[in-house]
Amino acid sequence: MGALDRLVLSDAAWERMAPLIIGRPDQKGSTGRDNRMFVEGVLWIVRTGSPWRDLPEVFGDWNSVFRRFSRWSRKGVWHRIFEAMSDDQDFEYLIVDSTIIRAHQHAAGAKKGGLKIRPSAARAAA
Repeated sequence: MGALDRLVLSDAAWERMAPLIIGRPDQKGSTGRDNRMFVEGVLWIVRTGSPWRDLPEVFGDWNSVFRRFSRWSRKGVWHRIFEAMSDDQDFEYLIVDSTIIRAHQHAAGAKKGGLKIRPSAARAAA
Protein backbone atom coordinates (compact mmCIF):
# COMPACT_ATOMS: atom_id res chain seq x y z
CA MET A 1 0.00 0.00 0.00
CA GLY A 2 1.54 3.30 -1.09
CA ALA A 3 1.15 6.88 0.06
CA LEU A 4 -1.32 7.61 -2.74
CA ASP A 5 -3.64 4.90 -1.41
CA ARG A 6 -4.17 7.00 1.71
CA LEU A 7 -5.08 10.41 0.36
CA VAL A 8 -7.68 12.06 2.57
CA LEU A 9 -8.95 15.16 0.79
CA SER A 10 -12.33 14.64 -0.80
CA ASP A 11 -13.25 16.80 -3.77
CA ALA A 12 -15.76 18.67 -1.58
CA ALA A 13 -13.13 19.40 1.09
CA TRP A 14 -10.66 20.57 -1.53
CA GLU A 15 -13.28 22.89 -3.05
CA ARG A 16 -13.70 24.51 0.38
CA MET A 17 -9.94 24.90 0.87
CA ALA A 18 -8.83 25.94 -2.60
CA PRO A 19 -9.93 29.60 -2.43
CA LEU A 20 -8.03 30.07 0.85
CA ILE A 21 -4.58 29.04 -0.36
CA ILE A 22 -1.83 31.09 -1.94
CA GLY A 23 -0.07 30.24 -5.19
CA ARG A 24 -3.26 29.76 -7.21
CA PRO A 25 -3.14 30.31 -10.98
CA ASP A 26 -5.57 33.27 -10.65
CA GLN A 27 -3.16 35.16 -8.35
CA LYS A 28 -0.11 37.28 -9.13
CA GLY A 29 3.27 35.85 -8.25
CA SER A 30 4.51 32.31 -8.38
CA THR A 31 2.06 29.47 -8.75
CA GLY A 32 2.27 26.31 -6.66
CA ARG A 33 3.06 23.23 -8.72
CA ASP A 34 0.32 21.04 -7.29
CA ASN A 35 -1.41 22.69 -4.36
CA ARG A 36 -3.70 19.76 -3.63
CA MET A 37 -0.85 17.23 -3.51
CA PHE A 38 1.12 19.62 -1.30
CA VAL A 39 -1.77 19.83 1.19
CA GLU A 40 -2.08 16.03 1.05
CA GLY A 41 1.63 15.79 1.91
CA VAL A 42 1.22 18.06 4.92
CA LEU A 43 -1.81 16.03 6.05
CA TRP A 44 0.29 12.87 5.67
CA ILE A 45 2.88 14.36 8.06
CA VAL A 46 0.12 15.33 10.53
CA ARG A 47 -1.53 11.89 10.40
CA THR A 48 1.64 9.84 10.74
CA GLY A 49 3.66 12.08 13.05
CA SER A 50 6.69 11.32 10.89
CA PRO A 51 9.62 13.69 10.53
CA TRP A 52 9.71 15.77 7.35
CA ARG A 53 12.60 13.73 5.98
CA ASP A 54 10.33 10.66 5.86
CA LEU A 55 7.78 12.32 3.56
CA PRO A 56 7.21 9.98 0.59
CA GLU A 57 8.69 11.30 -2.66
CA VAL A 58 5.28 11.25 -4.33
CA PHE A 59 4.53 14.48 -2.42
CA GLY A 60 7.73 16.15 -3.61
CA ASP A 61 11.11 16.89 -2.09
CA TRP A 62 10.66 16.94 1.69
CA ASN A 63 12.70 20.12 2.11
CA SER A 64 10.70 21.99 -0.53
CA VAL A 65 7.45 20.85 1.06
CA PHE A 66 8.70 21.91 4.50
CA ARG A 67 9.80 25.36 3.26
CA ARG A 68 6.45 25.88 1.56
CA PHE A 69 4.66 24.73 4.73
CA SER A 70 6.66 27.31 6.72
CA ARG A 71 5.81 30.10 4.26
CA TRP A 72 2.12 29.25 4.46
CA SER A 73 2.38 29.24 8.27
CA ARG A 74 3.94 32.71 8.34
CA LYS A 75 1.25 34.04 5.99
CA GLY A 76 -1.63 32.58 8.01
CA VAL A 77 -2.84 30.19 5.32
CA TRP A 78 -3.08 27.21 7.68
CA HIS A 79 -5.05 29.29 10.15
CA ARG A 80 -7.55 30.24 7.44
CA ILE A 81 -7.86 26.62 6.34
CA PHE A 82 -8.32 25.45 9.93
CA GLU A 83 -11.04 28.04 10.52
CA ALA A 84 -12.85 27.00 7.34
CA MET A 85 -12.57 23.26 7.99
CA SER A 86 -13.08 23.19 11.77
CA ASP A 87 -16.70 22.10 11.42
CA ASP A 88 -15.81 19.14 9.17
CA GLN A 89 -15.77 15.90 11.18
CA ASP A 90 -13.39 14.28 8.69
CA PHE A 91 -10.64 16.59 9.95
CA GLU A 92 -11.09 16.10 13.68
CA TYR A 93 -7.71 14.34 13.85
CA LEU A 94 -6.07 17.71 13.14
CA ILE A 95 -7.20 19.04 16.50
CA VAL A 96 -4.32 18.58 18.92
CA ASP A 97 -5.21 18.00 22.53
CA SER A 98 -2.50 17.98 25.16
CA THR A 99 -4.05 14.90 26.78
CA ILE A 100 -2.94 12.75 23.83
CA ILE A 101 0.57 14.10 23.39
CA ARG A 102 3.31 11.87 24.70
CA ALA A 103 6.97 12.76 24.86
CA HIS A 104 9.75 10.24 24.53
CA GLN A 105 11.58 9.56 27.77
CA HIS A 106 14.65 11.38 26.44
CA ALA A 107 12.65 14.45 25.39
CA ALA A 108 13.10 16.20 28.72
CA GLY A 109 16.84 16.48 28.20
CA ALA A 110 17.64 17.23 31.83
CA LYS A 111 20.50 15.51 33.57
CA LYS A 112 19.78 13.24 36.51
CA GLY A 113 19.82 14.78 39.92
CA GLY A 114 17.75 17.82 39.12
CA LEU A 115 18.61 21.48 39.01
CA LYS A 116 21.30 22.70 41.39
CA ILE A 117 20.71 26.29 42.51
CA ARG A 118 23.77 28.03 43.82
CA PRO A 119 23.84 31.50 45.35
CA SER A 120 25.37 34.08 43.04
CA ALA A 121 28.80 35.52 43.92
CA ALA A 122 27.35 39.06 43.80
CA ARG A 123 24.71 38.22 46.37
CA ALA A 124 27.22 36.50 48.64
CA ALA A 125 29.51 39.54 48.52
CA ALA A 126 26.68 41.93 49.51
